[in-house]
Amino acid sequence: MTQPSPRDVLASGVRVRTADLGAGPAVVCVHGAFVDRTTWSEVAAELTDRFRVVIPDLPGFGESEKPPISRFAYDVDAFSEAIADLLAGLGIARAALVGHGLGGAIALAVATRHAELVSSLVLVDAWCYPTTTPFEQRLARAPFLGGLVVKQLAGRGAFRSFFRRRLLHEPSVVTSARIDAFYDAFNTPAARSSALATLRATADTRAVFALTGRVSCPTLVIWGRHDPWLPAAVGQRISREIRGAGFELLDAGHMPQEERPRELARALGRFLSGERPPKH
Repeated sequence: MTQPSPRDVLASGVRVRTADLGAGPAVVCVHGAFVDRTTWSEVAAELTDRFRVVIPDLPGFGESEKPPISRFAYDVDAFSEAIADLLAGLGIARAALVGHGLGGAIALAVATRHAELVSSLVLVDAWCYPTTTPFEQRLARAPFLGGLVVKQLAGRGAFRSFFRRRLLHEPSVVTSARIDAFYDAFNTPAARSSALATLRATADTRAVFALTGRVSCPTLVIWGRHDPWLPAAVGQRISREIRGAGFELLDAGHMPQEERPRELARALGRFLSGERPPKH
């Protein structure tokens, strides 16, 4: 079956490019930093026979508009309001939210600040717990030097190296062409400026982690067993902080949707169909 083309939806005054696939209960998948909605493509393909899967490019990323910081703050609050606005624009009264990395922090914020919109929550290697920040990100956030690195010096080779060393457990599973596609989306002046603004505005995750005690919907935390950046113990702690949350480990690094898309889709399908998630 031919899938509909992505379309633009106005959310928080920003043009957001969105793929809307399948039919059934709505599931919204939110990507993290340095990637775009296509990181969910293989997972979505496994779910569209049972669910309506919505995968947006966040403001500033992919094919969405990349407004200056004077128009969009690029912090978790701004992103979460954009997702809530997106649901309204699509006529979705209630949806399951799935968020990876920064997208996990955004999904968590929507689930606590707009609880009426969220039927269930899945956090995948979520960027919402204070932990050691990789050197590359500390460098990117440094005054002046960070702007120089992100806006001008970070080339294709450095991007590939960061992706493989910091985000993946089995780099060979993800092709260079796929990583290069993420780099190409990042490699424009507007996209680099948006990435830098996001890195700086989301550096402190303490306020996001504090939201875990306010989650009221069914929740599943999924983590890459070999995440080189956010260890599995971080995921376990997040699952303990959210009342009744389940916890599952996948044989992956920081990006299970890239390394183990089918296994991740199966875990999502079970949870979203009402199967009680395991606890650890």
